[in-house]
Amino acid sequence: MSTDSPTHLGVTPPISLAESNDREKLVTKSLMEELKRQGTFETEDESKTREIVLGRLASLIKKFVKRISIAHGLSESAAEAAGGKIFTFGSYRLGVHGPGSDIDTLCVVPKHVSREEFFEILEPMLRETEGVTEVSGVPDAYVPVIGAKISGIPIDLTMARLALSSIPDDLTLEDDNLLRNLDERCIRSLNGSRVTDEILRLVPNVQVFRDALRCIKLWAQKKAIYSNVNGFLGGVAWAMLVARICQLYPNAVAGAIVSRFFIIMYQWAWPQPVLLKQIDEGPLPVRVWNPRLYPADRSHRMPIITPAYPSMCATHNVSQSTQMIMTEEFKKGSDIVEKVIVGTAQWSDLFAKHDFFHKYRYYLQIIASTGDPDLQIKWSGTVESRIRQLVMKLEYVDSLTLAHPFVKGFDQVTNCLNDDEVRAAAQGEISEVMAKRKKEEIEGNEGASAVHSTTFYIGLAIEPKQAGAVGPRRLDISYPTTEFTKLVKMWEKYEEAKMGIVVRHIKSSALPDHVFDQGERQPRSAQKRPKPKNSGKSGNMSPDVPNKKRRSSHSTATPVSSNGTQAQLPPPKVITNGLTQGTINSTGEAAQSPPGMYSTTVKDPSQVPTPHPPFGENVAVATAVNAS
Repeated sequence: MSTDSPTHLGVTPPISLAESNDREKLVTKSLMEELKRQGTFETEDESKTREIVLGRLASLIKKFVKRISIAHGLSESAAEAAGGKIFTFGSYRLGVHGPGSDIDTLCVVPKHVSREEFFEILEPMLRETEGVTEVSGVPDAYVPVIGAKISGIPIDLTMARLALSSIPDDLTLEDDNLLRNLDERCIRSLNGSRVTDEILRLVPNVQVFRDALRCIKLWAQKKAIYSNVNGFLGGVAWAMLVARICQLYPNAVAGAIVSRFFIIMYQWAWPQPVLLKQIDEGPLPVRVWNPRLYPADRSHRMPIITPAYPSMCATHNVSQSTQMIMTEEFKKGSDIVEKVIVGTAQWSDLFAKHDFFHKYRYYLQIIASTGDPDLQIKWSGTVESRIRQLVMKLEYVDSLTLAHPFVKGFDQVTNCLNDDEVRAAAQGEISEVMAKRKKEEIEGNEGASAVHSTTFYIGLAIEPKQAGAVGPRRLDISYPTTEFTKLVKMWEKYEEAKMGIVVRHIKSSALPDHVFDQGERQPRSAQKRPKPKNSGKSGNMSPDVPNKKRRSSHSTATPVSSNGTQAQLPPPKVITNGLTQGTINSTGEAAQSPPGMYSTTVKDPSQVPTPHPPFGENVAVATAVNAS
């Protein structure tokens, strides 16, 4: 028996070595034409600009290393030889970036350059460089990064220092031994570049892989399932899935790869981990993950394992809900692509926009707000990073079949004339007058300030009413929402007087117009809203409206004001028509439900069912909301 290693790429032999037929080649041509129509390719001038920007950045990194080397006492010649090199990774390195996309860049420096110097010296050097704008360092991030724009091109610059006295120009990062004696932050920074290079090495035809991945990325973005932080798949995970299909059909063209992608993804035997190559113990003494032991780890629902050491699960954020949502989209995509192949549908059908804001009757609004634009970026990012925790807590609630997070927040700046408007804006109650007011209109007015808010949404899919059940039902989500507000307030930089967090539910009819594209929202019939007694105000919910009964002296909304003052905010509305949510206060106390309402209890986590395989009923149920 031969002991030669297999000649194929991947952990299993290809499913088929057959060449694509004429029909598959034809649909591939039409696919590329559609991708161009969708604007996924940048112009030649834009490509040249990126090359120039990277060249300038590479030169700047060498100057930075030289300056640090001289400061550490090295001679002029030794400082010059210390080097410094940049590596790209992510969509740019994979060759699937589009117009306006950023360039993920890794700065590799010798051992005598510290991370503190990276932020304290390089960041100011960037600010002083001509054509560089929007420089912002985040040294305490999971992967520390400096963001900037160079000649209008967004750059995310991470840093890793190797245990080398100099960084040669011909350095590559393939050797695992380069990771010896490095801290975890450097290893994480190196991982992006190493994984990207390994993916490209493990596909049989790089151009076919790029064309197919460009299609899948666009599809995932259109369907709002492209987001690692929100529990879907990020860029690396999508790239690995496409690469795996390319391994299984090494001689297929891009159109055929896309077709097989949807069929296989819909039928994939999760949680069988997706591997591009067999991972062994390797040259290093300790491996952080062993694929033979991996199936015992049930915390990962859709495990996709990166091919470079240290191997990691790129999908650890996937939850029960997001898995079900993606499975549904795989099924829809499979049906459309099958029709494209036979000529009864067009590729444009595959890229139709998501229906998130039309899909559910009820939504959760999570509103993060501050009075400062720079602080808002950090605060809203902190809130967003924890929304998946709220989703997982909502999955424990009876009657909720699915909690569907949207993949981005909506930013607003509201210019307020007084504290009442500040409180209203912090709760998302922004009148038309407030929304249209310009910055110039509040300048010089005492007590006026701007509220910066970011609103995130979670769609709530509620199980159908059981046969024979009478009367309205009550959905009690006070526990998960209260726990979520406690969680975000545990951020070490949280300041109650400056940062607001509101969690409330709304009906689909109450969604703001700015979540829809122009002309997307169907005209709504005029609804007469009763005017609050003894109030001349209209257009926004005033905290002084007398017919709002206070359940507690606290609220989920932390007061927000640019001058740091603190004021009480009203509790969220209680909806009693079809769906009722208990009012939640900051102490965790829920308001008493009306007599006779059915109270939903929070399920024990061990009782949360694992979603059925793709052909199961849960996917169909998850698409409909019936709370009447």
